[in-house]
Amino acid sequence: MDSLKNKSVILTGAGSGIGRVTAQMLGEMGANVFVVGRRENLLKEAVREIETAGGKGAYLSADLEDGDSAANVAHEAIKAFGNIHHLVNNAGHSSKVRSMRYVKQDDWQSVFNVNVEGVYRLTQAVLPNMIDNGGGTIVTVSSMAALSPGLMGGAPYSSAKAAVAAMMTALREEVSEYGIRSCTVYPAEVDTPILDNRPLPPDAKARSTMMQPEDIAEAILLCMRMPHRTNINDIVIRPTILRDTSEDIKVAKTLKYK
Repeated sequence: MDSLKNKSVILTGAGSGIGRVTAQMLGEMGANVFVVGRRENLLKEAVREIETAGGKGAYLSADLEDGDSAANVAHEAIKAFGNIHHLVNNAGHSSKVRSMRYVKQDDWQSVFNVNVEGVYRLTQAVLPNMIDNGGGTIVTVSSMAALSPGLMGGAPYSSAKAAVAAMMTALREEVSEYGIRSCTVYPAEVDTPILDNRPLPPDAKARSTMMQPEDIAEAILLCMRMPHRTNINDIVIRPTILRDTSEDIKVAKTLKYK
């Protein structure tokens, strides 16, 4: 496995959940971690955890729904740490209303702005530095909803995560000659705060068999730590025990705006 010590990483969605745990693990490996999210207080906490663990941290509070803000992340990270070796597109956003019949245009667009437009703008902005630097790794967290779309993920989220997965596949074909790797991670249900936005937020029993953020963080780190001659195209991760989601689907099918 390649070492991540002193390697510079941009990590979005780092304030909580998968991103927060990934940031801690990167700190333990001695990486330079540029964490990005909306809530400054959580990012400051993440930086403290990174530095306590032995890495170096810096943060930028940014709304990745705005394309210009997403592109600016690359510029600020390069100013903070110099060459960028790894980019982790982890930030995600879903709508509470899942049904194609009822979701409003603003919510649909918001989901696409974060999950697709923001990833496109940030990735595009970091590519010149990686090319000049002789390579890098781009890890993008998609979702099982991209592979099995439906009411569990919802029409907007499933569509956006499928789009970003296709984007990363196209990117891989384009930039591999420059030594740039592209890996897409497809997690099923993970016990993170995004589940609180579900039409039927899962209770403790439902969460008990779900994957935890550290499970997905390990997959993200694997993509970065494999010898550079090796690229992991896709990682699909699902819990060992699959729960009954029939009630979730029933609620999602009929949920409208109040």
